[in-house]
This record gives sequence, structure tokens and C-alpha cells, in this order.
Amino acid sequence: MYREKIDAFIDSRQQEMLEDLKALMRIDSQRGEAREGMPYGEGPARALAEAEKLMERYGLTTRNYGNRVVTGDLGSQEKGLDVLAHLDVVPVTEDWTVTQPFEPKIVDGRIYGRGSADDKGPAIAVLYALRAIRELGIPLKKSVRLILGSDEECGSSDLEYYYGIEQEAPYSFTPDADFPVINIEKGRLAADFTAAFLDGLQCPGVVRLQSGDKVNVVPQRARMWVAGLAEETLREMAERVNGDTGVTFTITAVSPEEAGIKTAAAGPVLLAEARGRAAHASTPQEGKNALTAMIRLAAELPLAPSQGQRALQALNELFPYEDTCGNALGIYREEPQSGAVTMCFSILDYTADGMKGTFDARLPIGCTEENTREPMAEALAAHGIALADTPLEKPHCVPGDSAFVQILLNECERYLGIGGGPLSTGGGTYVHDLERGVAFGCMTPGVDNHMHGDDEFMELDTLLTSAKLFADVIIRICNEL
Repeated sequence: MYREKIDAFIDSRQQEMLEDLKALMRIDSQRGEAREGMPYGEGPARALAEAEKLMERYGLTTRNYGNRVVTGDLGSQEKGLDVLAHLDVVPVTEDWTVTQPFEPKIVDGRIYGRGSADDKGPAIAVLYALRAIRELGIPLKKSVRLILGSDEECGSSDLEYYYGIEQEAPYSFTPDADFPVINIEKGRLAADFTAAFLDGLQCPGVVRLQSGDKVNVVPQRARMWVAGLAEETLREMAERVNGDTGVTFTITAVSPEEAGIKTAAAGPVLLAEARGRAAHASTPQEGKNALTAMIRLAAELPLAPSQGQRALQALNELFPYEDTCGNALGIYREEPQSGAVTMCFSILDYTADGMKGTFDARLPIGCTEENTREPMAEALAAHGIALADTPLEKPHCVPGDSAFVQILLNECERYLGIGGGPLSTGGGTYVHDLERGVAFGCMTPGVDNHMHGDDEFMELDTLLTSAKLFADVIIRICNEL
């Protein structure tokens, strides 16, 4: 009924929409050190303040929840719908080629920059959908709330805080995944493991191995310092691992001091640096894991026997580079609707005295503590490695035949021509813990927008069409359900 008016409104505000998005994208909203009144650091707090200013400008009633979440309400009636998006972003590298991460740039119908697709672009699309409804005077029987958080990439403690105060709406969606609709999200076990080594550095041996900084990202880089080994041997082995994995290595000689060794008795020290390809932890097969490639290199080197070296060999056995499904750990499982287990070994800090690692497993329906966490703990313990007592997050499912999901599917096909039934994902979204929450956009089939990687972008056509689509489904949900 309102499609022509909405489409015309969004089209006429395209430039304003892009300028508002750029204002958000220029803010480096990676999680930082907590400060008074800024629980996730200065960047996320600045992003929330900018978003609140925009929501107020376009007539929404706003509220700030402890500088963790800001909300904007359209209408004061009974609540009908929550739409959740996040303004924090994952870390960046120095390897961007189109523009710098926080300098948004439009090239060939795309806007490049960190957050363009995940999740500042979609947040702006929802804001403009609400702006269109309000300024066009389109009536709603129930109210809608835009919820913008700032800790989605680091565990969603922002929503835990928010839903400790507020109740879940009858229906919720987040524009932080794929079209058409994701109604099933895998469960998750993201946990640490540790081991201590009593015999210290034995030469030749690994002095230190470091990789990864976010549990939900396939690590793109890894570094390893090796003492007492011939450079030719390390180069030869690195070339072999490169051939097996596609991960590239550079080798340089460094001083013992640079490697953190206090005595020169260890002999020459070499630094191996690995470069792979980042990907989301839910799709580890799409990346090239620099960490597991480096562990393979360490495990194959002719090093002196030690507790640390045996631990590295165990990690290579339990998390082999080519295994992204948990086969080696004995936890592989597959289910028709939600797919198979995925495993991402994402963080490791290893020294000659001990190590701490972190993995991120995404788990289909049917995975439990008994058939997943317990056998994993046993497999690690067999090598003297202790798994932290972290609970398993259960899979999430909203019935695909519900009226809510069917509205989203129908309108997505009408606007984007994307048909078919709802989808499942290994990526945990903002609605994972909401009983009636689904993910809805903004990624379209066949478009790799480099989410969590270098040169992230959002197609302008997708951004505009998403805003129009969101307006339409908000109207339908708030008037029909």
C-alpha cells in the first residue's frame, strides 16, 4: 500500500543516508579499555552518542542504557517489534587497499570501510526505514524500538545488561546476517584451555608463539620465535607448510633480547611470521588459519624434546590445519536443518613455561555437554591440557512456518527476488538468546562483502533496498501481528 511512497522517500534521501553512515563509520569503535562511563572504551561510547544524535534528529524517543545500548522508539503504543543492530566493530589490519578502515569511501557503487556491512550500514538502513514511516505519517498499531548496542563482537554483555532492565518484544529481528531469513542459529562453545611446562626452554625450541586477538575471527597472522635452529631448516619447513596450506611465511633473524631471552646461551633466534586470510569463526573453511599453519610448522621442526614441544604436537594433532569440523577432537556431528560442527582455533599465547589457547566451535542442533564438551575435555586432558569450565550455548530456533517468519520471507522475495525457505547459520547474532528473534539481512547471496576482513564494503543498492524492505516489514508486523 505504501511502497511507492517509501521507495521515493528513501531514494530522495540517499545522500543524507550516506553522510549519516559515514559519520558512524569514521568512529573507530573497536572495544577499548574501560573508562568511567564508558564500559567498552571511548570508541564504542562515541558511536553510541553519534547514533543517539541521529535518532533524535529523526524524531525517535531515545534512551541511553549505561553507555552500553541506546534505543530509539517510534510510537508510544504497546510494543510490537524490536530491531537490534550493533555499532562496535572487529579489529583492523594495515592491509586495506581501497581505503583506510575508518575513512569511508564510495567506489563503483560500494561504500568501503569497517562497519559498512557489519553492522553500521544495516543500522542506518533501519533508522531510515523508521524515518520514512514517521515523516510519511504511516500509522502503526504497535510501537517499534531500534536497539543499538556496542559489544556484539565481544560477547554481547551490552544486551545482557539491557535485557536485565527491559522485556523482550513480541517479535525481534537483527539485520546482521543474510537474506532471506535466518531462523536457526547454531549453539556455541568458545572456551580457553591451558597447560604449564616445568622444564622450560630446551634448544632447539620454540621460545614463543602468538596469534589471534578475537575469539570469533580466523587469525590472519601468527608469529613464532625459535632458538637454536638453523635458518635453512626453518625456511625449508616453512616452504613445505606453505605448499600444504597456502599460508605464507617470512623468516628473519632477531636478537635474543627481541625474543625475550635473557641469556645468549640459547644461540641464534629466528622469527617466523605467517600470513593467512581472516574469516568469521562460523565459516572457518573460508579462511586460511595462520595459527594452525604455524602450529603445523612448529610440530614438524626437528626440535629438542620438551613438555612444550609435546604440547605443540598435541595441538597439531587435535586442531590440524585442514580440520574445521572438529573431527580430530571427536566432536563432529551433522544435522539436516542446522548443518555440521565447525571449529576455529583462534587465539594462542605459548611460551616455554606454559600456554593459553582459545577456540570457537559452532554446534548444530543435537550437540550437548555430554557429546561435545566432555569428549573435547577428555581429548585435551590426555595431553596434559586443561579445558576451562565454560558452559555450552544451546542452538536457537524460531519455527519457520510462524506468521512472523513468513512475513519476512514474503517481503524479501517481493523486494529482492530472493525466494526459498528460511536458513540456518553458524554465526551467533544479537537475537540468539531471544525466544522470538531472527536474523534478517543485509547480506545477499553471491556477494562477499569481506565482513571481518580487509576492504569490507556494502553495496549501495543493497543498502537502499534494505531500508525500503525494513520499512515495509515494520509496517506489516506492527499492524498485523
